[in-house]
Amino acid sequence: MSFWEYANPVKFIRTTDKVLPWVWALTGISLVTGLVWGFFFTPDDFRQGSTVKIIYIHVPSALMAINAWLMMLVASLIWIVRRHHVSALAARAAAPVGAVMTLIALATGAFWGQPMWGTWWAWDPRLTSFLILFLFYLGYMALWEAIENDDTAADLTSILCLVGSVFAILSRYAVNFWNQGLHQGATLSLDKEENISDVFWFPLLVCIAGFVLLFIALVFLRTQTEIRARRTRALLAREGQA
Repeated sequence: MSFWEYANPVKFIRTTDKVLPWVWALTGISLVTGLVWGFFFTPDDFRQGSTVKIIYIHVPSALMAINAWLMMLVASLIWIVRRHHVSALAARAAAPVGAVMTLIALATGAFWGQPMWGTWWAWDPRLTSFLILFLFYLGYMALWEAIENDDTAADLTSILCLVGSVFAILSRYAVNFWNQGLHQGATLSLDKEENISDVFWFPLLVCIAGFVLLFIALVFLRTQTEIRARRTRALLAREGQA
């Protein structure tokens, strides 16, 4: 069986219809387990108090905001190289999900930063690149809506995705590129001195798994919707020409 078989819209819908119930179930279990464990069964931090528990929403949403754009980049490259419509529609489907994840990360970061930094916002390298990434999400979605021809829209949004990937990478590694800034270093690190305590780390991993599964489920569902919408537009266009 070839991976490219799933570029067939019918094959994609049939396969995801079978997979989606399981993904939704695992999503619910992971999110409920991780959030309840994190918010109700972990201690307050000795420095940040109960504020640290925002980590269970902020970190997973920030990770998915960045990785959603990288997923869109891969799908866009597949479209450019192989012209598979499912990949272009998957990238389009992922954009609103990634935008919401970015907005959640920005909002929870503000709520976390205010008591820690004394301000809701700072023009920190990571925060600034994250805000620009959010604007790229909005521009990407607007470009899809502004162009009637789907193939032309896929071409132009793919180019925009390539450019926006710079800010996705900066959002992830800004703390490493610039020493200045209020934002802390990596929460999940191989360096034991930087990595958070296991009491926070394990529920955080469960929350991250839940957010990843939620992203997959939403992208599958939205891609199915995009495929059906494209079919509907094609049928209407044929009827108009008849």
